Amino acid sequence: MEYPRFTFNPKEGIDNPALVISDDPEPHPCPVPRLCQLKRAEGQGFGFRLRAVQGKRGHVVREVEPHSPADMGGLRDGYRVLEVNQEYVDNMEFPELLRKIQRCGLRVFLLVLREEEYEQAVSWCLDLQAVARSHRGDNQDHKARLCHVTRNPVQGLGITIRHVQGQKGQYFLSTLTAGPAERAGVRNGDKLIWVNGVTVANLTFSALNKIFKRSSIYVTLLVMDRESESSCIKRRIPVVPDLAQCLGLAHRPKTMHLVQGPDGYGFLLRQEKLSVSGRIVHLLREVEAGSPAEEAGMEDGDMMLAINGEAVENMEHELIVQRIRESGQRVSLTTITLKGRDYYRQLDLSPLLFYDEDIKEAQNGPDDVRNLLSSSGPRLCVLDREAAGFGFHLCCVQDKPGTFISQVASGGSGQRAGLLGGDAIVEVDGQNVEDRSLEEVGTLIKGGLTPLKLLVVERTEGGHLGMNGPPETQVGRSHIQQYFPSLTFQC
Repeated sequence: MEYPRFTFNPKEGIDNPALVISDDPEPHPCPVPRLCQLKRAEGQGFGFRLRAVQGKRGHVVREVEPHSPADMGGLRDGYRVLEVNQEYVDNMEFPELLRKIQRCGLRVFLLVLREEEYEQAVSWCLDLQAVARSHRGDNQDHKARLCHVTRNPVQGLGITIRHVQGQKGQYFLSTLTAGPAERAGVRNGDKLIWVNGVTVANLTFSALNKIFKRSSIYVTLLVMDRESESSCIKRRIPVVPDLAQCLGLAHRPKTMHLVQGPDGYGFLLRQEKLSVSGRIVHLLREVEAGSPAEEAGMEDGDMMLAINGEAVENMEHELIVQRIRESGQRVSLTTITLKGRDYYRQLDLSPLLFYDEDIKEAQNGPDDVRNLLSSSGPRLCVLDREAAGFGFHLCCVQDKPGTFISQVASGGSGQRAGLLGGDAIVEVDGQNVEDRSLEEVGTLIKGGLTPLKLLVVERTEGGHLGMNGPPETQVGRSHIQQYFPSLTFQC
């Protein structure tokens, strides 16, 4: 059998049509996330909305206000949030993400992807957590450390400060073996970044020594080793306590889980103005002996920080009271002493920043407490009609589909059935009402069977991260329509 002969012409190339030379396909370019630092003033908001788009992955940034902290920090409309303070949140439930940003206080770091990069990464089935991790390297130990050192009567703080001659603001620490500093997490040779909230880069050695001497009981230090410093410089990650590994702080907040008794919870919540600073705070007063509040460990004069994991320090007093009442017969309160709040103000940190684990105890505790704080997926609630009705109010957003539960009466049929303020109604007695008007849904409920069967789902469509204070409200079109306090979430 004869085979055809192939000839090579340098002008025409190889004349065998069966031979095709092609380059290997280019690998998918890995998207490059960016880190946005948002810092707001007391009483100011971050200035953007965060939305969870139904049927799609991710948390979407919307409506960035011009000249706001979000705008100045580089946040843009359509960005998708991957991390909050170096914690991966793309798979986090939307309400919990909003609460997490609230708990960051006056400063938050968001790792984001542009919308088109995010959509491409999803279509290519990339591991977004790996993409986020690549921004700061695989070694998670390369972080600054926040260490709280308590002075020992004999050993002192157990550290010696070394100043690098000729280099202003360059201070390194030597530790006493098994001394207070070493036990608190400070390592021999660590670089000192700040002490008690004061950055040391612009301090003279004499000024730095004065700070340590004035701290007669304890100091809080931000330190890092050389490898961590090199990693942060290479990846342009700021060295701040918000992104540090927290190894312990003083004056920790406490979370109490209260079950309402026959006479209520047994305490008063008062709005008071502090005489020294003039700040308005919300304090717990008149804790009754033998009450649920006393049994949970509540102390007179403590300051309210959060209700069911939601930060309320900057809310109006009436809204805080409303949040407690909406909780029904169980509520989780996070509080701190006034001395403790001053400690965190000195450090320029939110007292809730490193307190996620204790707050999550409420969400991971008994079923009744966990269901109070979070409900995911549709829920079927069965209600009996009583003399006062079913014990809830309806509302809607003008010119938009959907009917929602605005208020649930304490002790009523709605509360016992598990309705929560903000729930969206999907079905009434088996009939889908997602596209029905408020009037139609109200008529179905009033004329429905007893018991009434409502299929509801927690509303997680949008959260507003704008100004502090009362959540936005919208007024609808019916005599049964009420204000909808859970329409937006604000920081």
